[in-house]
Amino acid sequence: MSNPSNATISVAAILSESAERTPDKVAIVVGGAETTYAELWEQTRRYAGALAGLGVSPGDPVAVLIPNVADFPRVYYAVLSLGAIVVPIHALLKSDEIEYVLRDSGATLLVCAAPLLPEGAKGAAKAGIPVLSVLAPEPVDGILQLEKLAADASPIRTYRPMDPFDTATILYTSGTTGKPKGAMGSHFSLVEQTNTLLLTTFEMVSEDVIFGGLPLFHTFGQTVALNTGLRATARIVLLPKFDGATALRALIDSECTIMMGVPTMYIALLEAAKATDERPKLKYAISGGASLPLAVIERFREVFGVVIYEGYGLTETSPVASFNHIGREPRVGSIGQPIWGVDVEVARSDADDHIELLPHGELGEIVVRGHNIMKGYLNQPGETAKAIVDGWFRTGDLGTKDDDGYLWIVDRKKDMILRNGYNVYPREVEEVLIAHPAVSSAAVFGVAHETHGQEIMACVVLAPDAAADAAELAAYAREKLAAYKYPRRVEVVEILPLGPSGKVLKRELVKQYEGEASLVE
Repeated sequence: MSNPSNATISVAAILSESAERTPDKVAIVVGGAETTYAELWEQTRRYAGALAGLGVSPGDPVAVLIPNVADFPRVYYAVLSLGAIVVPIHALLKSDEIEYVLRDSGATLLVCAAPLLPEGAKGAAKAGIPVLSVLAPEPVDGILQLEKLAADASPIRTYRPMDPFDTATILYTSGTTGKPKGAMGSHFSLVEQTNTLLLTTFEMVSEDVIFGGLPLFHTFGQTVALNTGLRATARIVLLPKFDGATALRALIDSECTIMMGVPTMYIALLEAAKATDERPKLKYAISGGASLPLAVIERFREVFGVVIYEGYGLTETSPVASFNHIGREPRVGSIGQPIWGVDVEVARSDADDHIELLPHGELGEIVVRGHNIMKGYLNQPGETAKAIVDGWFRTGDLGTKDDDGYLWIVDRKKDMILRNGYNVYPREVEEVLIAHPAVSSAAVFGVAHETHGQEIMACVVLAPDAAADAAELAAYAREKLAAYKYPRRVEVVEILPLGPSGKVLKRELVKQYEGEASLVE
């Protein structure tokens, strides 16, 4: 790519500079194993040497299928330091889905953790690309081990400087509509995101211990926990597989000061806290990925003694667009104010080909512009043109902005239910259901109905040891909501289908229940 400005930058500088500044400080903790900044950068440079020896060159997409262990940052920064592009893959994908990402991204190689090889190697074989393993205790037939190659390789001296707008990552959106799309993030957007979060958004310093339970293949864990944590020279405690009890133990034993999570994680921690009186020494909690019910914020404050600060963003916005900034009183239920250098406004949601901004207080689609916007969707100019209009990224979320600049999400545009001509916002109904003492989480969605256009349905997960039946919960909602809003059918379920960022996949629920006739009038 030609670079008329001559300016250069690299996401790999985040690790390189921190290793120079605080070489002996612990960067990553996994279980009992600690890796210092100097060790992590040295191991990364060796990995980069091995990858370069296999022909990885600037601009080559390299796919990464690794859980939350030290090998993720090693491979991530190794690929970036060569000027190649990281394509992280969701750890739960099956071989056909992996093949799709590999083919669509043009990946030249897959680096796969041994436990994920059954699906990863199959997907790579279908896509016709080679695989390297990490974490394999024994060599696997026909698959080279990156650690062994790295041991024999000459480490690179340092990272390759890149044009600020060269692609650093291709992150696949969870595909709530159709096939996943690859959002291209530039080195500039990702580095500027970490600087903005540290300078004016978060309270995060070198002495902090950050809980790293968010999946690193997802933008929230990757940018907000890993890149920002390492930029701050903090300590990051990685948890390879999240469950409430293990997470609570890690928070306590590792003396974590900053919790980052999605709503489902906070709900799981509240359940785990019922089994012990021990509490972590948190100063601060950050939530994103999906709307956090008010009842959960209140319970968390009571049980853990800390306020959860909510923010908002998407894969396409690197990810943070707005946040309840440090130094300002958080407004419970709000996603805060735009971060530095970024505009977040509300526009008419029915004007597809242009952006028409609305006055404060009016409901519309949330739109974002600034240094954090993706370059576009890989190989999808049509989708990019639909998403970025007049320089604004259309989020697909409905919300309002008040006179103080605080933003409030009402719901996803496509999740809104239209019953008898009335707009029903599932989040409002979910807030009511989750406030019931027996309810742990809830998802409200619309199913097609001959008479009403759409009918309102709720799937509810009960708290452990709680008892409530569907009729009782339906009656509870009916008491608290207008006649056109309450769910006509409530199902008590064991679990809700979740995407990688903890969002409930409502399309799965619609598919499951659409057409069933047992709706209660």
